[in-house]
Amino acid sequence: MSQLLEFQRRLSSAVMQPLSRGDRMRRSARNQASMEREAEALVKPNSRLSSLERLEIYNQQYWFRILSCFAEDFPGLRAVVGRARFERLMRAYLAECPSRSFTLRNLGAQLEAWLRRNPEWIRAAERLALDMVRLEWAHIEAFDSACEPALTPAELERGLAGGRLNLQPYIRLLELRYAVDDLLIEVHNREHSEDTSSNAAQDRLTRSRVRSYAKPLPGAVYLAVHRSDDSVYYKRLEPVAYQILEAIGAGRSLTEALDALVAQSEGRGPDMISSVQQWFANWAELGWFCRPEPLLLARTSRYA
Repeated sequence: MSQLLEFQRRLSSAVMQPLSRGDRMRRSARNQASMEREAEALVKPNSRLSSLERLEIYNQQYWFRILSCFAEDFPGLRAVVGRARFERLMRAYLAECPSRSFTLRNLGAQLEAWLRRNPEWIRAAERLALDMVRLEWAHIEAFDSACEPALTPAELERGLAGGRLNLQPYIRLLELRYAVDDLLIEVHNREHSEDTSSNAAQDRLTRSRVRSYAKPLPGAVYLAVHRSDDSVYYKRLEPVAYQILEAIGAGRSLTEALDALVAQSEGRGPDMISSVQQWFANWAELGWFCRPEPLLLARTSRYA
C-alpha cells in the first residue's frame, strides 16, 4: 500500500467516525487507539488549534452534512417514528452503513434492509414505517434514474403488434399495505411551508415541536412512482393494472402480462377491455413506454 493511500484511508476513517453524544469527536478511534495521537500523525496544528481540534472540525462537518441530507431524504419516516427516535435511528444506521458512494444521494440505499434487520427502531409501526421508506427511496430513484426516448405512436403500435414493450427505467412500482403516498404528500407540504420561514436543515433536525400526523388505515395500495418535467408523482393503480405493468417491467411479453386479466375479468369482459385500453392510452401519453433495445426492466417492490 502506498503512503498516500494509507494516509487517505486513515484520514477518511477518522473523519467518518461517529461523533460522541455531545457531537464532539470521540477521544478513541475504532481500533481503541488514542484519537489525539492519530490526529497528530495526520494533521498539523496551527497557532490557534491543536491537531485534534482541527481534525474535529472535519469530523463534525462530515456528520452534520450527512445527517442533514438523510433527514431531507426521509421526512416521512421521521413523521412515522417521531423526531427523537428518528435522530437516534439515523445515527445508528449511518454508523453501520456509512457512505460508500461519491454521491450523498445513495445514503439511504440500504435503509429498508437495515430496518428489517433492526426492527426495534420501528417496532411501534413496523409495516407503516417500511412502506414509507420504500416509497421515499422509490421517490429518490424515480427523480434521477435514466429517461429513454418515449415511443412514438407508430413505435407503440409496432410494439403492441410485436407483443413486447419496455417501461421507462425511472418508473418504480410499489405494492403497499398503507396509503403512505397521501401521508408523504402531507409531510412534504408541511415541510415546504415551514421552509419558507427557515430553510436551514439543521433547524429542522433540532426543532423542539414535533408535528403529529394521522396514521393511515391499513389497506392495499398499488402505486406507480414516476417523473414528469423533473418532478416526481405518485399514481394510484388498479390491482390488475399494477400486475400488467409489473409483468411488462419484468420483461414479459404482452400476452403474459395480460394473463393477469383472465382470472379477474369473468363477467366484466367489455368493461375490462375498455379499462385496459384507457390504461394503455394514459401510460403512453405519460411517456412510460420506451424503445425495447436494450431491454430495460422497471423495478417493482412488494411488501414482505
